Amino acid sequence: MNDDTGFNEIALNNLVEMMKGDIDTGLYDGAVIKVARHGKVALDESIGFTDRSIGRAAGKDDIFKVFSLTKAFTHTVILRAIDQGLLSLTTPVVDILPEFYGRDMFRSGRKNLINIGHLLTHRAGMPPTPKPVGYDKIHDLDTVFAAICEMDVIGIPGKEFNYSPTINHALMGTIAKRVFGATSFRELVRREVFEPLGMNDSSIGVIDSQKERLVPIVPAMPEASWITNEDTRLVAEAIDREGSEMPWVGAATSVRDIFKFAEMLRMGGTADGQRILSPAILKKATTLHTGDMINELYRHLAEPRGWETPPGNMGLGFALGGSGLTVNQFGTLTSSGTFGNFGAGSTLFWVDPVSGITFVCLTAKVIEEGDNIVRFQRISDMVASAAL
Repeated sequence: MNDDTGFNEIALNNLVEMMKGDIDTGLYDGAVIKVARHGKVALDESIGFTDRSIGRAAGKDDIFKVFSLTKAFTHTVILRAIDQGLLSLTTPVVDILPEFYGRDMFRSGRKNLINIGHLLTHRAGMPPTPKPVGYDKIHDLDTVFAAICEMDVIGIPGKEFNYSPTINHALMGTIAKRVFGATSFRELVRREVFEPLGMNDSSIGVIDSQKERLVPIVPAMPEASWITNEDTRLVAEAIDREGSEMPWVGAATSVRDIFKFAEMLRMGGTADGQRILSPAILKKATTLHTGDMINELYRHLAEPRGWETPPGNMGLGFALGGSGLTVNQFGTLTSSGTFGNFGAGSTLFWVDPVSGITFVCLTAKVIEEGDNIVRFQRISDMVASAAL
């Protein structure tokens, strides 16, 4: 028993042994994991390898490219802008970015209907493409934004929930730069999020101080996957490019830093005397805003596997655990109000406001998303069940 942290020590040891078994079978190569309750750390482990090819053991200070977990930092900057009166959830995108209308007035229909709340909840109606431009240019936020301006709205804003891999957060990154008067998205996130929280391992785009600790991206996608091994490699290469700014996938960070970020959320928006978000905006952000809408992208993941397709369960940028017994990365034993974010086939954090558990797990090897969800559901359930 581990009464000091509120966890059963044997149960946490079983979790570590289970993960070692997964690594031995090759499901993934390694993991760095941190588990706490009410701020007291009960598990802080590095397991397996972060580069199996050369026998490099995982380390607690390893730096991971966290893919879509990056979105958590982008929507936090947007929520800060709302706190500061620079934006509202109902602010139309075109009020901040008139260029979004594009050059052809006959292709701008419905763009005036898209607002900040639609972007945060993946209900903007824009195409669900992960690459508005080629991989040789995708690291350049201004180029991506210019391409988005010439795209059509294909849905009715607010009426359909379709996860946006790229476009919504590219728009939010550009909006954040505009309202804060910033010249660089990477510097804006550093100033507004990373620096106040002491997230010294974190950046948008890889920086020199991270390179020795950087975990290589090893994709292991099946041939028929929507996102291929080559897609994954090319995105990872784009994160490395000088000046790379991808508000949807472009962060590099450590478990230590994600834990600081997640603890700030658990504590109502403030950590170590630094207020990042107000309790009011955080409560709104962790409230369900998509009702029983299905996430259309994840429908295509669930149906071939015979899974019951769950509601999308989206707050303002944060994914929510939701109720029911459907397949869920946050597990089936966490509370319905559990919230967090995750990145393609490899990274996850969540906070359960009922149990007070904070959980972070970054893994080496990018595995197929269905396998990833099942893997993290199992791990999350074991974390939740270890609580006393």
